Amino acid sequence: MTTPPPSAQHLHIHRFAALEPGPRLIVTGAVHGNEVAGTRGIERVLGEIERGEVPIVRGTVTFVPIANPLAYAKGERMGDRNLNRRLLPTSAPRDNEDRIANVLCPLLAEHDALLDLHSFRSPGEPFALRGPADNDGPLEPFAHAAEEARLAAHLGVKRVVDGWMEVYAAGVARRRALRLTPDAVNEDPAYGVGTTEYMRSVGGYAVTLECGQHEDAAAPAVARHAIRQTLALLGIADLPLSPPQGPFECLTLAEVVDRHATGDRFVRQWSSFDPLAAGDLIAVRADGAELRAPEAGYIVFPDHAALPGHEWFYLARPSTRPL
Repeated sequence: MTTPPPSAQHLHIHRFAALEPGPRLIVTGAVHGNEVAGTRGIERVLGEIERGEVPIVRGTVTFVPIANPLAYAKGERMGDRNLNRRLLPTSAPRDNEDRIANVLCPLLAEHDALLDLHSFRSPGEPFALRGPADNDGPLEPFAHAAEEARLAAHLGVKRVVDGWMEVYAAGVARRRALRLTPDAVNEDPAYGVGTTEYMRSVGGYAVTLECGQHEDAAAPAVARHAIRQTLALLGIADLPLSPPQGPFECLTLAEVVDRHATGDRFVRQWSSFDPLAAGDLIAVRADGAELRAPEAGYIVFPDHAALPGHEWFYLARPSTRPL
């Protein structure tokens, strides 16, 4: 089955409702327009459902193969801005992503669980991102950590990362203090809220699956496997469930580092999860200041094309939360 030609004027949504009650799952692809592994994986599963190879027997599953049609049509990460930052409904939409949010956010709120499919720029192995531990704090109160851990464990990856919102809150505070991009969206206090964070804010739970490098021919199969596993795990589809493929490497994000100027440069071609020893030189600022690893850990999401005032790379350390 092929996704219809993209239009910036609507979201194409596929929904299958079984005659027996059960969980409500939503699966999203192409939140970033150049990340098509999830779209291709969704298309494969839609075809299997249509042919009767994946019977939907319980609950509801909704697929949004292209969550950002404008970005997808451009073949770029963003339409007007990053849809996966400051994803909130608004009564006064200012751009393409605001208009999408006004449709996508209510759709997310109708469901219990979200599987959000992405890919990344630099080479590396697929991995999953989960939310916080159960808590009643002000930043991201949550009560479904066990469900997220169970879902992440069945997606077919061995590395699971947490700590997103806490790192973003600190990163936004630094960005606002430096005033590199005054009044920009990335200085909004809600900048860290994307699809999964919004899903948790309305009572659901969510896992992001990074399916591999953008151009990796194997990435759509990673997405397809994860979708089928999720349908089986939740009992929505009558499919065999493969057991978790541990042991798992659990990491937590410790810091986000922004690019300040076009002259800021990495000292080498980093890839996600390249290991770092304490004191390793990572990058040099345009003014000559060196950026070194404060402790042993890993570099994550190094973006060699990052714009000044935007996130450049992340640092991660081993997590104290087992899967």
